[in-house]
Amino acid sequence: MKEITDELINKRLEKLGFGDKQVDNYDLAKQNVLDHYNVVIQSNFSDSDFHIYRESTCDGYEVFVATHDMNSISISENVYYYDSDLADALVENIKYSNGSEDYKYTIYIEDEYDGFAEEAFNTLFGYLAERFEEEVIEQLLTEGYEYKKENNEK
Repeated sequence: MKEITDELINKRLEKLGFGDKQVDNYDLAKQNVLDHYNVVIQSNFSDSDFHIYRESTCDGYEVFVATHDMNSISISENVYYYDSDLADALVENIKYSNGSEDYKYTIYIEDEYDGFAEEAFNTLFGYLAERFEEEVIEQLLTEGYEYKKENNEK
């Protein structure tokens, strides 16, 4: 009997770029997420498909903007009071970016090293790792692998 083990699953996940080795390396995990979605983080503000940046209000408060259209910013949909809320906006934007091999979707992040970006990439990595794990297990079962039966099972 060919047995499905955690080690076997992880080995296949690592080949896909979403195993334990990548979990421990943020830069590698982030790059694998970007590659999967065909997304590029860039420093060129004007040529980006999506923008995340700081803005100051007239009375001196700092807010955060996350938008596709710099010419039409909606206060209720694109402006955030807390930068911690930007992680969800970034995750959703990357998930549904529609990047492809022929078209790299570009995102401008004013300060990419803010905590929200790391949180977003960790969330996306976990989401993809879980999805790929399901696919790997399905593939192993198709290849004739089985889970080890416990002693009390017949």
